[in-house]
Amino acid sequence: MLQNIRVVLVNTSHPGNIGGAARAMKNMGLSRLVLVQPQQFPSPEASARASGADDVLTDAVVVDSLEEALVGTRLVLGTSARDRRLPWPLIDPRECGRAVIEHAALGEEIALVFGREHAGLTNDELQRCHFHVHIPSNPDFSSLNLAASVQVLAYEVRTAWLASGGQGASSSKPAATPSELATMDEMELFYQHLEQALVDIGFLDPEKPRQLMPRLRRLYGRSAVERTEVSILRGILTETQKVARGEPHKRKDR
Repeated sequence: MLQNIRVVLVNTSHPGNIGGAARAMKNMGLSRLVLVQPQQFPSPEASARASGADDVLTDAVVVDSLEEALVGTRLVLGTSARDRRLPWPLIDPRECGRAVIEHAALGEEIALVFGREHAGLTNDELQRCHFHVHIPSNPDFSSLNLAASVQVLAYEVRTAWLASGGQGASSSKPAATPSELATMDEMELFYQHLEQALVDIGFLDPEKPRQLMPRLRRLYGRSAVERTEVSILRGILTETQKVARGEPHKRKDR
């Protein structure tokens, strides 16, 4: 079940932090590391800091974008150290651990996303997460080392896993099985389609977008959207665009 969990590091600048994160992961039984445009990797410094977790580094996947790192995931949690203009579902590390194990027990793919050492995740990157995770550190000295942040969340994941007997939560039956739920990459295509359709009908001004798309992302992100539902929504968007362009429209029976 822990194999369903990937740790994603975005644009890491110090290779030693990659090694430290790999060590923290292996300590807690996690092994899937994804690196988004690391500034220096592979590196002897990363290997030295891994302190024996070389297999995590060897198997690490390097990708060019966060979207690529999240392909196939159905739950994404991003670390956030500061307040944002648009409120987003916020949980603490313990809640994060429980949520990860509950979803992993259902066979879902989960991503824990960590940002840059100096600036964390951007607003756009955080909007690709279902939840933001805030580590309640000392407000007078709140900056955590990247590897330390990975250690905190990995520990909470393992604690929740052990509390479940290593099998995950077995409470209520989910509304949809993992195979029915839309993946993050499928949702990204939907969001792109939705944005273009709103522009086409004049509802969204690309010059003055305000917070419309982030709010819609938050709205759909709160729901367990199924793949068939995404297909229906995109079908509606396609027909809406046809009408906006003045193309012939035929009613479809569903």
